[in-house]
Amino acid sequence: MHKGDVPHGWIGRGQWIPMIGYRLLVVGLISGWLLTVAAPRADELTDLLTGKKEEAATASEQVISAGNSEKDDAKIRKRLQTIYAEIHGLKGLSVRVSGGIVFLSGEVESAATETMALAFARKVEGVVKVENTISVNRELQPRLRAMWGKIVKLAQQVLVGLPLFLLALFILALFWITGRWLAARQGLFRRIAPNHFIAHLLGQLTHVSFVIAGLVMALSLLDATALLSTILGAAGIIGLAVGFAVRDTVENYIASILLSLRNPFEVSDFVDIDGHQGSVIKLTSRATILLSPDGNHVRIPNAAVFKAVIVNYTRNRERRFEFDVGVDTDQDLPAAQSLALRTLLAVTGVLQDPKPLVVVQSLGDSNVILRCYAWIDQMQVDLLKVRSEAIRAVKSAFDHAGIVMPEPIYKVRLFDADALAAASADRDAGVHAGRQPKVRRTADAVKPVATGDVSVDRTIEDKVKASGADDAADNLLSADAAREL
Repeated sequence: MHKGDVPHGWIGRGQWIPMIGYRLLVVGLISGWLLTVAAPRADELTDLLTGKKEEAATASEQVISAGNSEKDDAKIRKRLQTIYAEIHGLKGLSVRVSGGIVFLSGEVESAATETMALAFARKVEGVVKVENTISVNRELQPRLRAMWGKIVKLAQQVLVGLPLFLLALFILALFWITGRWLAARQGLFRRIAPNHFIAHLLGQLTHVSFVIAGLVMALSLLDATALLSTILGAAGIIGLAVGFAVRDTVENYIASILLSLRNPFEVSDFVDIDGHQGSVIKLTSRATILLSPDGNHVRIPNAAVFKAVIVNYTRNRERRFEFDVGVDTDQDLPAAQSLALRTLLAVTGVLQDPKPLVVVQSLGDSNVILRCYAWIDQMQVDLLKVRSEAIRAVKSAFDHAGIVMPEPIYKVRLFDADALAAASADRDAGVHAGRQPKVRRTADAVKPVATGDVSVDRTIEDKVKASGADDAADNLLSADAAREL
């Protein structure tokens, strides 16, 4: 199997989550349709399987009338008999009323039917109390017949609603396929997106939008839009929990989008990101890859890159370097500065504009520090090479002009006074006998200095290209993206 081949039936990394989400949507749609169709019979099926149901709340307290007659009892009995005669399962109940008290007797199929009979009796005006002597039939055969009848009715309702469900499923599939087809048209999204990453993201958002639109239409057709609110609420809760669990991953992903919209650097730019220096290889959807001057790969999460202080050394063509030179405290400092300045101007690669600069940086214990500044065009010459040549040229010019760059002097204190006096006398005698007077020489002319190779070193740049920086499919850095100034 070749590297780019995908095994049959294989779901690529990053695709299994959308697949599971789509399947959950389909399952939710089917469940919603079944709930919509079967809702009217759900209570009856539950009553059939369990055999009982929680009793309703007791009726509110009533004021008992002082007057009651047999005529009123007859009206109550007649009203209840009329109600029970119209309801299946209550036709066989016997009703007797005396003094506003209703006595119910007979046999019913389930506890739910018994509860319903009691509820009707309590609602009739003039009823003071209901005495229940109803018995529930626990025989198997009647229950099986009742259950089978309910199953048949449920199946009939399902068959009646099946065309509507199939139409809703067809609408969802149509929107799903249309969204997927549009998401695959990357050429369309590349016209408005700066790189492949944003184009792919827009395609995924388009696909999800079509799926959601199809789901809403399908549920509306089934009159189950309330189920959509439940699904969205559950999805929101799950998304919130997952967001907290993978907060760093989500932060990196969002940072990748923001960095790809406005690239802070380009491929091969030499940058410093929170102390990590290197040439940019690529910006992926998770991290920024640098190639250090030592040839090592440095991977920095995009969330850290987005929040970091980034120093881009390549953005401007002109770049300044500096180095320090120490001279003796007895030297003529203006002459030494003038010589160093003229030497820098003579070094190949050093720009005449902006001009080099030599300043007195500090006064040391035994020398004076001169700091030299010079500018180069880093597109034409190499910074390290020009800096090396500048240091060598200034050193050679100072040696030729007799400008002393002294070594550090250390003083040693002896605590024996006699030995210290003898040693001091011997040292003074030796110094006066062997020391030559210091000669102060001027620096009127600059001796020509041979300049070495200062051409740009392309080693790191070649390694960056070899690392796959030009792979547009995986690199979010694009020439079409906006640039941060």
